[in-house]
Amino acid sequence: MSKNYQTASEDRISVPQKLFYGLGALCNNMLAAALGCMVIVLNLGLGMNPVLIGTIMSLSRFTDALTDPVMGYISDQTKSRWGRRRPYIVFGAVFSGLIFALMWQLPSGHSQNFYFWFFLIGTNIFYIAYTIFATPFIALGYEMTPDYHERTRLMGTSNFMGQFAWLAVPWFYMIMENKHLFSNSVQGARGLAIAVGVLVIATGILPGIFIKERYESIVEAEEKGHSFQGLVRNVKEFFRSFFVAIKFRPFLKLCAATFLVFNGFMVISSFSSYVIIYYVFGGDKSMGATYMGWFGMVTSICTFGAIVLVTWLSGKIGKRNAFFVAMSLSIIGYGMKWFCYNPKSPVMLLLPAPFIAFGLGALFTLVSAMMADVCDLDELQNGHRREGMFGAIYWWMVKLGMALAFALSGVLLNSTGFHVDLGAAQSVRTLLLLRIFDISIPIVTTLLAVLAIASYRINEQTARQVRKDLEKRRGKVPPDLPVPPDHPLSPGSSKDPARAVAL
Repeated sequence: MSKNYQTASEDRISVPQKLFYGLGALCNNMLAAALGCMVIVLNLGLGMNPVLIGTIMSLSRFTDALTDPVMGYISDQTKSRWGRRRPYIVFGAVFSGLIFALMWQLPSGHSQNFYFWFFLIGTNIFYIAYTIFATPFIALGYEMTPDYHERTRLMGTSNFMGQFAWLAVPWFYMIMENKHLFSNSVQGARGLAIAVGVLVIATGILPGIFIKERYESIVEAEEKGHSFQGLVRNVKEFFRSFFVAIKFRPFLKLCAATFLVFNGFMVISSFSSYVIIYYVFGGDKSMGATYMGWFGMVTSICTFGAIVLVTWLSGKIGKRNAFFVAMSLSIIGYGMKWFCYNPKSPVMLLLPAPFIAFGLGALFTLVSAMMADVCDLDELQNGHRREGMFGAIYWWMVKLGMALAFALSGVLLNSTGFHVDLGAAQSVRTLLLLRIFDISIPIVTTLLAVLAIASYRINEQTARQVRKDLEKRRGKVPPDLPVPPDHPLSPGSSKDPARAVAL
């Protein structure tokens, strides 16, 4: 942070506003996580073929991927007395909460074909509702403040509060199978889905009701009343906005870094389980499951601390440098697993957890804050604010990466020679390859992500200059900006923000 720099009072986000946005993040993460944790009931409770379940999840995710950019464009272009984002956030929270609760009210005594179509239709409607909420909600966070550091503090609060969803969902199956509460897992899913739906509605509507949009009047001036005038024009504008976003280099670098860090983690997420069960505990699934649970719990708890530390560190050394520090710590954690996978001392498994937590904990805190800076630069260069489109494409990329990661994970597992029928008698080669993949893949992808961010040029000084140029354009600051004429970031310089950071 620049010496003596203080966030202006008008740029600060009040504690209640941060909490309302954080509760929206809790809603968003709950919607993202709950379905995946509950879908096991279709197989274990209703006997549905896993292939059919996989088909349902794949087709509904395809719908989700298609609707994200469309919703981003609609949100960017909307003009209403309530704003561009807020009406969709409120409606989407209510709609998705109701649909989630209803889609699990599965009637008994029907065929597998019936359940397939019932749930396929339900999940597709659910993901449309989820997109209506999530895309404007994410875009709203990018525009809540123009201040470089306040953006990080907002995303740190949001990520911290949203993390509670990931602490809760691992216990969902135990709740659904609890014989003291429900007669069977299908009935448990019905009851749990209603509770999730109520939580989603109660938390999701709060950002839409209580958070004020900052850039609504600016967008109206930019668009000059031309939005939504004719189908053909809007189709052309949608594709123009889409291609401007996907060709914007600072944005692509953030997407690449997220894709690499997140999916490096996702590819090996199941490998750790195999290593723990078959290498550390010699095939003992009960002990393996226990330690897997503890490792997941410790990692999740440490993620809270990582978010707080990274948010603080960013205020001292900037987002880019904080990213480098956090990713370095996560690489150390992954490397430690080679020595901590110790059959003689299984408790050593927990030692890498605090370091690994910095990976995802820092990723979505810092990159989300950096995305807001990218939206400012895009407005300076292209004359439009398109937070919705940027956010939609960013998360579409994350979802696509998850699908690819799961597919690659299966291929890699087969390549190790693992066979479930062998049980504890897996070959030495198989156990070695499982450990090598589990450790090396996230290290390599994280290093590549660091390389991508190394050429990302929006730092605190650049971001502040971009903001000054935008405010000058809007007539909010005097023409004589407090930057020396020979400064590399001064307007007209060959290295002014509009050109330098786009490289």
